[in-house]
Amino acid sequence: MTLFPTRPQVIEIDLARAALLVIDMQNAFASKGGMFDLSGMDISGAQRVISVLREVLPAAREAGMQVVHVKMEYDAQLANSGGPESPNWHKELALVLMRKRPDLKGKVLTAGQWDAEIVDELKPAPGDWVVTKTRYSGFCGTPLDGMLRTRGIRTLFFTGIATNVCVESTLRDGFFMDYWPVLLREATMQAGPESLQEATIQNVELCLGWTLSCAEFLKTVREVRSTRV
Repeated sequence: MTLFPTRPQVIEIDLARAALLVIDMQNAFASKGGMFDLSGMDISGAQRVISVLREVLPAAREAGMQVVHVKMEYDAQLANSGGPESPNWHKELALVLMRKRPDLKGKVLTAGQWDAEIVDELKPAPGDWVVTKTRYSGFCGTPLDGMLRTRGIRTLFFTGIATNVCVESTLRDGFFMDYWPVLLREATMQAGPESLQEATIQNVELCLGWTLSCAEFLKTVREVRSTRV
């Protein structure tokens, strides 16, 4: 067990039973010409998240943690979108954008399209898991829970985009399912004003888990690794 200087309390974590979740680090959310950019959302913080994750992911793998890429995508016919009877059809940005702009139909967050691909800088490595979802939460309608429990994983470190939507939705479901959630603060980016980033951080620290700086994460896991060498 390893002590991590998490907020609001320090907690002990068994890294052999921990996973790092990388949520929606796709062109849609992080790249120029992707869905967020096309819809007018500010993606200026995405490169910072990518840069941080390029350090965090190798460190997590070297410490023996399972890395899980969770990505959002629909089939070309939108059969897994829920359709007009689903609130997802009316609120999820890709579905709304494709209805407003018919030229984008089949191109936004659609399987096999550039928009849905994980950004080049963070492509999954051998041994990483990739889980595809069609709702904000990575647990909704996916095999993620079964995969984690089969591996005996109890602690989940959360990273990705958007902090206040898909990251927080997955974290909340994880908390309800008795996983121990830890949000890596600098490895996330919100959709909307910066106040939404802080709101999620406060929600997590108050009610839903713990948060940790990426610097402290890297320092701690590297110290653990050095003691094993």
